[in-house]
Amino acid sequence: MADDDKKSMLYAFKPITDRLPAVSQPEGHVHFRTKMMWLVLILVLYFILTNVMIYGLDQENTIDLFASYRTIMAGAQGSLMHLGIGPIVTGSIIMQLFVGAKIIKLDLTDEEDKAVYQGFQKLLVIVMIIVEAVPQVYGYLVPSDNLISGMDGVWSGQGNTLAMLVIIIQLCFGSYLVFLMDETVSKWGVGSGISLFIAAGVAQQMFTGTLNWLPIDTSMAPSIANPPAGTIPKTIYFLTHIPASGMTNSGYYQQLLIAPPNPIIALIGTIVIFLFVAYAESMRIELPLAHESARGARGRYPIKLIYASNIPVILIAAVLANVSMFAMLFWSNPFFSDLPLLGHNPALGYYLEGASSPSGGLAWYLSTIQGIPDWLLPLFNDGYLPPGKSALQVLIRIFTYMGTMIFGSILFAKFWIDTTNMGPESVAEQIQGSGMQIPGFRRDPRILKKVLERYIPVVTVLSGAIVGALAAFADLLGTVGNSSGTGVLLAVGIMIQTYEAIGREQMMEMHPVMRGFFGN
Repeated sequence: MADDDKKSMLYAFKPITDRLPAVSQPEGHVHFRTKMMWLVLILVLYFILTNVMIYGLDQENTIDLFASYRTIMAGAQGSLMHLGIGPIVTGSIIMQLFVGAKIIKLDLTDEEDKAVYQGFQKLLVIVMIIVEAVPQVYGYLVPSDNLISGMDGVWSGQGNTLAMLVIIIQLCFGSYLVFLMDETVSKWGVGSGISLFIAAGVAQQMFTGTLNWLPIDTSMAPSIANPPAGTIPKTIYFLTHIPASGMTNSGYYQQLLIAPPNPIIALIGTIVIFLFVAYAESMRIELPLAHESARGARGRYPIKLIYASNIPVILIAAVLANVSMFAMLFWSNPFFSDLPLLGHNPALGYYLEGASSPSGGLAWYLSTIQGIPDWLLPLFNDGYLPPGKSALQVLIRIFTYMGTMIFGSILFAKFWIDTTNMGPESVAEQIQGSGMQIPGFRRDPRILKKVLERYIPVVTVLSGAIVGALAAFADLLGTVGNSSGTGVLLAVGIMIQTYEAIGREQMMEMHPVMRGFFGN
C-alpha cells in the first residue's frame, strides 16, 4: 500500500461506500453446483423483472431514449429494467478513464486500493442511475392520469411532481437491483452478470425474430400485406400464398429479402456473424509453459485474438447511447433545451415530433444503422433517402459510424487491459506466482514481461479493431429480431466465454491445485 500522504482522495469516501448495500464475498471456495444455481436463479429473476412494468406509467405516451440501443442496454422499455445496465457501464467507463489517465491514483494490484476503487464505482453507479433516471421522467416517461390524480389527493396541487417522483424511485430501485444481481453473478456465479443479461436479451430477440408466427400487426388477420413477423414463418407464408410469377412481378422478393421486419438477409447476416465470431474466438497464440519444480508438468498460456473480449464494444455502445440520450434531452427537454449553445442545437442532433431516433446532426451520424434499408437502398435510389439528406451524407454517416465503433473499441480495449490485470506485467506476475515459466528463458518476471510485450499490446489493438468492425458490419447487414449487430456479436462472444468459464470451473472442481493458477 502507498504511504498515507500518497493515498488517493477516494479514501475520503470510504465511510460512505462501506455502508452501501452490497453482496457479501463468499468465504472460501464456492461449489460448482452452487455457482450454477445462482447463475440460473439470477437469469430467471432478470426475465421476471423485464416483465414487471413501472407502476403508474402511461405506456402509450412513453418515448424510449434508448430505443436504438435497447438490446445492448439489456433492459425492457417501461419495465423496472428500463435503464438496464446503462448506469453500471457508464460508471465503469468513467472510473476506467480516470484511473487510466492517472487522474485517480490507485494501484489495482493492491487489495485495499482495489476495494476503494470498487466501492467508489458503486457510489458512482448510484449517481449515474439518478443522472439517467431524472431527465427521462421529465418529458419522456409520462405518469398516467390515474397516478397523478391519486398523488394529488396526497398533496393537493403537487400530484404531477409526486407521480414523477414515484416513477424515479422505481427506476432507481430497478437499476440498483441490476447492479446487485451483477455482483451476485460475479461473486457467487460464473462470469459477469452484465454479460449474462445482454446475452439473454439478445437470444430472446433472435428467437422471436426468427420464429415469431404472429402477424406484424397483431390487431389484424395475417395477409400478404400483414405477414408473420418471424423470418421463417414469413418466408413459408409467402411461398405458400403467392405463385412464383406473382413473386417476381409484384416485387415480393424484395419485401422478403431486405424489407423489415426480419428479412432473410438479416437472418443470413446473423448466422455469418455467429460463425465468424465462433471461429475468431478459437484463434490464439499459445505460449509454452513448464513448472519450475514439477518435472514434466507443462502447460500453455493462451493469448486469444479476441483478447479484450467483447467489453470494448459494450463500452463504446454505452457511450453512443448516452450521446443519443443527451442529444434528445438538449433538443426537446423543457429544461435542457433552454441551455445556451447546447439547448435546441440542430448541430448536436434534432428529432421529429414523437421520434426516438435522431433525424440529423451529430447524433444522427453516430446513431446505429438499422440494416440494408437504412443505407444501401438510399445510396442507389433517391426515393429511400431520409428527409433532407443526400447520398453523400448517408455515405459520410456510414464511415463515421464504422470509424467510431472501430477506434472507440481500440481505445476501450487498451483501457480494459490496463485496468483488469491483463497487461504484460500483470500476466508475467501471475505466471511467475503459479510457479510456471517459459522453457528456455530465465525465471524472471522482467524476462516474462518482455516476451509478453511482443504479443499482448498488438493483440489488444487487433482485438478492439476486430470486435468494433464486426459490430458495425453486422449493423450494416442487419440482424433478426432487431437485436443489432453489436448485440449479436456480444451474445455469441458471451456464450462462448461462459461455456469456457464453466469448463474452467469444472476443471478446478476436479483438480483443486488449478485454482491457484486461475487466481481463486
